[in-house]
Amino acid sequence: MSKPIEVRNPRTGKYDYVIIPPPSKLLVQLCNRLRRSQVNWQKIGLKNRIEALQQWKKALLSGLDKLTEALVNDTGRLSISTLEIDSFISSIDRWCTLAPNLLQETIQDTTISFIELQQSAVPYPLVGVISPWNFPLLLSTIDAIPALLAGCAVIVKPSEIAPRFTAPLLTAINSVPMLRDVLTFIEGDGETGSELIENVDLICFTGSVATGRKVAEKAARLFIPAFLELGGKDPAIVLRSANLDLATDAILWGSVVNTGQSCLSIERIYVAESIFEQFVEQLVAKAQRLQLAYPTLESGEIGPIIAEKQAAVISTHLLDAVSNGAVVHCGGKIEDDGGAWWCRPTVLTSVNHSMKVMTEETFGPIMPVMPFSTAEEAINLANDSIYGLSAAVFAQSEAEALEVARHIDAGAISINDAGLTAIMHEGEKNSFKFSGLGGSRMGASAIKRFMRKKAFLIKTKPIQDPWWF
Repeated sequence: MSKPIEVRNPRTGKYDYVIIPPPSKLLVQLCNRLRRSQVNWQKIGLKNRIEALQQWKKALLSGLDKLTEALVNDTGRLSISTLEIDSFISSIDRWCTLAPNLLQETIQDTTISFIELQQSAVPYPLVGVISPWNFPLLLSTIDAIPALLAGCAVIVKPSEIAPRFTAPLLTAINSVPMLRDVLTFIEGDGETGSELIENVDLICFTGSVATGRKVAEKAARLFIPAFLELGGKDPAIVLRSANLDLATDAILWGSVVNTGQSCLSIERIYVAESIFEQFVEQLVAKAQRLQLAYPTLESGEIGPIIAEKQAAVISTHLLDAVSNGAVVHCGGKIEDDGGAWWCRPTVLTSVNHSMKVMTEETFGPIMPVMPFSTAEEAINLANDSIYGLSAAVFAQSEAEALEVARHIDAGAISINDAGLTAIMHEGEKNSFKFSGLGGSRMGASAIKRFMRKKAFLIKTKPIQDPWWF
């Protein structure tokens, strides 16, 4: 019998929910059943798979209130939960529209006149997804939806920190006969995730570098593909010519949206010396306008810190920075209100790369700002990291910003904006350094990852090959 896991409510601090991981034997049986059902799921064709996902969307919309309530209880925030649900629903439509063109078989001539090439692809039978707590709904489905349309069965293990949203999802899934045998969500912690890897044909993981390394090593031993989206310490570079009003607006949003609990958060800000003081002044003024979403969900823009352990990390980074000379302009501490952990938008100066807040992932609404004298220095500072997920560059002209952006070691770089890959999923990108491994989860590659390519080399004329004996 699996041991129940108590789940904390991020707004109250109370443990008011319980999940029960499946016993190992049951997990094996479940994966085997999904793999058997995948055969028919693939056989029914893309048109019917699209229809099944559209039926799922209708079921989700009819139970939207329960999904929203569960997600709010998981995360303690309302406006971002609404945005997350909207993004999830729209992603179903987007992939249903894109899939027919992306999954077409192709026939083409080759460099040998009598040989024709036909390209096809076969889905991996069972895809496993292990997702995090910061955007629990979106990040548990961002890989699952294209995998399903590719013809795979999918099993998802969300974080044990934010698992409530799966109940309304499963209700909607179980109302669609074609879908319920090839898509499911299971409860559990890291131990369940480790067991899951042993029973799937491909694994997608979003989370920390430390856990991602364990996932990659286990997948390698099992000889299955692993697609990892890991941590970030995203830099923003503000060049002397930048529009400061636009830059401070964008960087503030990119740094503190979802209380900074995003791998795509701006966590390091480098500003040209000549505009440094003006930039800091504007950023602080704007940051101070944002309020905590307390005592009600509508009281402000900044929600609670979802994971209790993350509050300790943020506090450690702040204490380390201040003890080493950093200056706090606003915010600067963890607050305990109503049993929940909160952190107001925090602007720091007099920071450097000896501090944890400039080198380790903070995952909070912290904005350390550091001056630079030349563009080359800014690039070197931005690249002085083990991470390379995304970044942002601000300048008056796109050409000037792009010239700097081309030298940054990161997979997605927003020009005169911040965190655009959280909004737009069209551009293919790879994670650099320790920020991930495997193909892009954006663009066309996001669906093609879940298929093994086949090449049919067809002789079109009954002739002797010139290289035969």
